[in-house]
Amino acid sequence: MKTINKRLIACAVTAALTIPMTAMATNGYFGHGYGTKNKGLAGGGSALPQDAMAAATNPAGMVTVGDRMDLGVALFSPSSRGYTVTGTPAGAPPAFFPLAEGSYESDNDFFLIPHFARNWMLDSDSSVGVSVYGNGGMNTEYAAPGPYGGGVTGINLEQLFINTTYSRKINATSSWGASLIAVYQTFEAKGLGAFGALGFSSDAANLTDNGQDTSTGFGVKFGWQGEVSKGLTLAASYQSEMDMSEFDDYSGLFAGQGDFDIPSTWTLGLAWDATPKSTLTFDIQQIMYSDIAAIANPFLPNLATSQLGDANGAGFGWDDMTIYKLGYQWETSADWTWRAGISVGDQPIPSSEMMFNILAPAVMETHITGGFTMKTGTDSEFSLAAMYAPNSSVSGANPLNDGPQTIEIEMTQFEVEASWAWKF
Repeated sequence: MKTINKRLIACAVTAALTIPMTAMATNGYFGHGYGTKNKGLAGGGSALPQDAMAAATNPAGMVTVGDRMDLGVALFSPSSRGYTVTGTPAGAPPAFFPLAEGSYESDNDFFLIPHFARNWMLDSDSSVGVSVYGNGGMNTEYAAPGPYGGGVTGINLEQLFINTTYSRKINATSSWGASLIAVYQTFEAKGLGAFGALGFSSDAANLTDNGQDTSTGFGVKFGWQGEVSKGLTLAASYQSEMDMSEFDDYSGLFAGQGDFDIPSTWTLGLAWDATPKSTLTFDIQQIMYSDIAAIANPFLPNLATSQLGDANGAGFGWDDMTIYKLGYQWETSADWTWRAGISVGDQPIPSSEMMFNILAPAVMETHITGGFTMKTGTDSEFSLAAMYAPNSSVSGANPLNDGPQTIEIEMTQFEVEASWAWKF
């Protein structure tokens, strides 16, 4: 085994922890995939572990990837995200909350999202690894006067996962894995003062414009994979709900006095060796947004029956999300491997929930991906993945306008990610 470059590892971890993870991630506010090879397959491959980022999808795969280190960064662009209001504004607060007509686009179109992962084989049948990555995020920033008349308006959510994994072989063709996940998240809201001034918040001093607040918590992830017949591998993983500390500076915004836990997810997948040099992958992922009050509570009637920050305070009204991911990988030579994929899923925002989701227009449904891995040496490789999510939109009525007024939210996304790997 080669000597581990401790300085390189330290620098990589420092970079992953300090570079902002902000993003308008693609399946709701979760990323469409984790790790460059996984992203090339549209976020699939839970039954096809290929690098030390496998723990983010299925920890059972870590024991099969060997001693290695992966370091990468994505350039993510949630372009054209914004909203359009049509219809005459009418009525007066607090009974009504009309919006100005027109089209408005968020600033901040480019974000860097790094990741780092290291796996150590303890022996031929077990491994331990650490994977550091952005789970997801949300960002909008509208120029003054903003949609609610409070000046520059928007939100910024960042989530960092530090995933420590133990994985072990059950036999020659199957394995299991378990991860302890430490989570650090930050949040900031601006321009929401009108909701406090009109008496809609239980704690107007902790509703908006309080700078960046932080929250920490823990969760677990479990996984299994096994070859059930020659060339066919099945996989399953489950990630628990992450119990997070409250955003105290925004206790007058999020339901439960600033509570913003991270929803649980489960994934089922398969990998089928279509030929000796190619593999087809198919994954189904479910994200349980409906379990988190701050995300799932509807805008109405909750805004009328409870105040923001209360247990039943208004939220974003999101539904659970199911995503189907199809990928194909093929080798053209000993040095080159290519990938392509597509994922589809119904976006989580109902048409009745436009008012708050101006801040969070997470409406993406389709992601088209591609990528490759190129060997750069006996024990090193370079990988690239690209993603395009075509424009998607949702529209619905402004529930607080005295007369017909329609709000449409939309977004388009692009991403390019590069990573480097060293095997030991």
